[in-house]
Amino acid sequence: LQLINRQDPIDRTPIPFSAIDISVAEALASQAAVAHHNVRLQEELKSAYFETITCLSMAAEYRDHDTALHIKRMSNYSRIIAKYLGFSPQKQELILYASPMHDVGKIGIPDAILLKPGLLTPEERQVIQQHPEIGSKILGQSTSELMKLSALIALTHHEKFDGSGYPRGLVGEEIPIEGRIVALADVFDALSSRRPYKKPWTLEEVYALIDRDTGTHFDPVVVRAFREAESEIMAVYHRYRDEIIGEK
Repeated sequence: LQLINRQDPIDRTPIPFSAIDISVAEALASQAAVAHHNVRLQEELKSAYFETITCLSMAAEYRDHDTALHIKRMSNYSRIIAKYLGFSPQKQELILYASPMHDVGKIGIPDAILLKPGLLTPEERQVIQQHPEIGSKILGQSTSELMKLSALIALTHHEKFDGSGYPRGLVGEEIPIEGRIVALADVFDALSSRRPYKKPWTLEEVYALIDRDTGTHFDPVVVRAFREAESEIMAVYHRYRDEIIGEK
């Protein structure tokens, strides 16, 4: 906070501050200091909040052989798609931080099923398909906007555009747009990434599958935004690379 003395209108000499001027200035300086402190405190709380979210997300992902970089890539892909769909900056940030918790419900799935190397039996598949509902129940206890969105994404990211997904068999725009976005972002990263149990697909193979499944698995509008955002998607892909895929 900087103050400049008024000048005498006749001889242009500085006019000293009065006691009232000084009192007002001190009050304003004190308010400014408090406001600055509050902003810093809010930023620190926000940072700690999102770090907690990331840790919670990684707890589920590590059980399923996924990595911290998968979380970074997938969440940034989701944010970029949201941007190209016309989401506001605030909504883009929400989906960036809500999407990492999409698979938190895997915490409730037994290791014998979650980590099974071979094909699942129909009964085991029914168990694994419970994780969206579990995740939604875990996250849905909070009243915050972020956690509500996280619960919604956890519940709906395995739904498919043609109604063949789970857990509720929602069709088309019955699926919340955030769930449709994360469905594509998650599949793109899962297929294009190396995991202990699988080899990565090439980018050509991944794009071919997305094109093939547009209108069945994926929302055509979301796919179009994903395609339009290719340069930004690839920037994230290369920035957070962890032994992932072949060249395009």
